[in-house]
Amino acid sequence: MPDPTPYPERRRQVMHAMGEGVMVIPQAPEVTRNRDTHYPYRHDSYFHWLTGFPEPEAVVVLLAGRRPRQVLFCREKDPERETWDGHRYGPKAAAEVFGFDAAYPIAQLDKRMPRYLADQPAVHTILGRDTAWDTRVLGWLNAVRAKTRSGVRAPERLIEARTLLDEMRLIKDALELAHMRRAAEISAVAHRRAMRAAAPGRHEYEIEAELIYEFRRQGAAAPAYTPIVAGGANACVLHYISNDQPLKDGDLLLIDAGAEYAGYAADITRTFPVNGRFSAAQRAVYEIVLAAQAAAIAAVRPGSSWHAPHEAAVRVLTQGLKDLKILKGDLDGLIETEAYKPFYMHRTGHWLGMDVHDAGEYKLAGQWRPLEPGMTCTVEPGLYLRADDERVPKPYRGIGIRIEDDVLVTDTGCEVLTLDAPKAVDEIEAWMREGRASPPAADMGHGKRRAR
Repeated sequence: MPDPTPYPERRRQVMHAMGEGVMVIPQAPEVTRNRDTHYPYRHDSYFHWLTGFPEPEAVVVLLAGRRPRQVLFCREKDPERETWDGHRYGPKAAAEVFGFDAAYPIAQLDKRMPRYLADQPAVHTILGRDTAWDTRVLGWLNAVRAKTRSGVRAPERLIEARTLLDEMRLIKDALELAHMRRAAEISAVAHRRAMRAAAPGRHEYEIEAELIYEFRRQGAAAPAYTPIVAGGANACVLHYISNDQPLKDGDLLLIDAGAEYAGYAADITRTFPVNGRFSAAQRAVYEIVLAAQAAAIAAVRPGSSWHAPHEAAVRVLTQGLKDLKILKGDLDGLIETEAYKPFYMHRTGHWLGMDVHDAGEYKLAGQWRPLEPGMTCTVEPGLYLRADDERVPKPYRGIGIRIEDDVLVTDTGCEVLTLDAPKAVDEIEAWMREGRASPPAADMGHGKRRAR
């Protein structure tokens, strides 16, 4: 049974922030894969953050103001369907377990919503994501407007609910952080497994299978996103997901993969040599990216700008490109003209939480927002030196490297949640060398996360 503790309080906080009006948020639908087969079900993050309720065909309604109420609509109990599909809470049990003031069958939603919206100043919902949902909400509003001659007023404002919910989701509470730490721990174990499983002649998909096996073995629901397992020059394709090529002796392997645990994502990238030994050229590029990540992580602290870690990483990477003779000129001038962009074209991180690219604005009033304790983000600089780029000296062509960790902003600085996945050159080589003597199925252990 899920822990309902944080959800009623989260809903109260949302209603307090609303002040007045009605918020209505739908659960994610089941999606057909083909014919009568569905994709594995995954809840809507906004709905789940508010409710913890795991079933499809559900809607949460929050009525703020003088008479606040928290209402759930969900499927009724159905013993026959439960025989086929598994347990259903039903409205009565759902209200008790998840802390709602009332719960009703989902079939009653269209009948009850016009009553809830009558004489309310505003309705908060998610707009523009699902045309059918938008049409349904407008139908409720029209049903209220049809009663204006009897003195009933319809809401005058239709408000995008994500604006409020994104800000609230941005700061993680204790339960969320516990889930994220576990997701990070599981993901680090899987990356260690993948390092020991990699070898010349194996295929990218075999290493992907090792990752997914470890995710499930450790209790994660699934990957938080489609894993990237990119050998050699494939690592220069940022969102490479084919994962079908053989691994070659002398190449690097870039893995970007994280587990989802209790609805929360981890996001780790490691790059390492397929044969367990960095070449001189690979080491030179790798050490630049690692130094850039260290500089960026050092800039993650309360009051620091969201942009500060990116600036720190860009400075180190641009200097590194100069050192490799790929760029020439004044460092500040190269940064100002973004001369590094052909080799480092993405940002240094993103918010992380229930979604791998999590909710929350990056700017406030046109300025990069300051970091606050409880925010979680990734730090992921990289360099991508394409095999066909003649600006790059030959020893470095075809090298793609990214190093990514999950970072929590704390009161005094930051905590790196994913350090159990090796990333120093000597640490990677030692881990892979030791692993050659034992099969990848050997217990990878849970490891104790090291303090930064």
